[in-house]
Amino acid sequence: MYPTLGDLLGFGLPVDTHGFFVLLGVLAAAAVFVHEARRRGQTDERILYVVMGALVGGAVFMRLGTWLQHVDLRQNASLAEQWLYGNRSILGGLVGAWLGVHVAKRLTGYRTRTGDLFAPAVALGMAIGRVGCLLTEQPGTPTGLPWGITLDDAAAARTGMPAGVPLHPSFAYEIAFHLVAFAAIWWWLRRRSLPPGETFVWYVAAYAVFRFLVEFVRGNEVAWAGLTRPQLFLLATIPLVLARILWQVRRGAYRGATVSTGSTTEGVPV
Repeated sequence: MYPTLGDLLGFGLPVDTHGFFVLLGVLAAAAVFVHEARRRGQTDERILYVVMGALVGGAVFMRLGTWLQHVDLRQNASLAEQWLYGNRSILGGLVGAWLGVHVAKRLTGYRTRTGDLFAPAVALGMAIGRVGCLLTEQPGTPTGLPWGITLDDAAAARTGMPAGVPLHPSFAYEIAFHLVAFAAIWWWLRRRSLPPGETFVWYVAAYAVFRFLVEFVRGNEVAWAGLTRPQLFLLATIPLVLARILWQVRRGAYRGATVSTGSTTEGVPV
């Protein structure tokens, strides 16, 4: 475990590991987003407000996404306590970013779909940001697999996990997923003429299913019926996302999808 990365420029200021990789992920995502926007010709200045909406919405919901943990509201932390000391939620951040984008579009009148710009950017940003989680947070449940992470006494005491016991590197699984997703979007899906915005929907659907499964080895608190709170949230949202994809399929939205082959395109089934 590496909660800090040493001193910043030798001035005696510790660099928070988690924050450093989150910032690195945001910068990488921004670079990919700008590249895709230019490649697709989406250079309307209003798109900057859409990005700001995503960042603000994601930041707010990431911090407050774990606030409502008890039906009795008196058992939850105050909003101020949650903001200052509460756990961060990637799922909450994604929901907040989605809401922020739609609010920004409504305020600015920007109507062009932006999901195809966000999909590769978010995938790469998530892969990099999760490195910070891997280096600082509770790895996962005990495992007999050879790639398990074994904590020393100090790391075990800090994370509340047993020392000397191999643990699932659940965040490494997520990093691998997002890297594969980024590669698939960058070299395959972006070459296909899918309906505008659908690339992001596919990515979110795939991540939601993957995250539901990886929660079984994450080690989060079981909330109800053997499921964690993220799994309960996903149990309600996955059918909605899959239903949207099915609706698009049934209305024939993917029927005319094409794949680029040099300077020409040929129809392919999807």
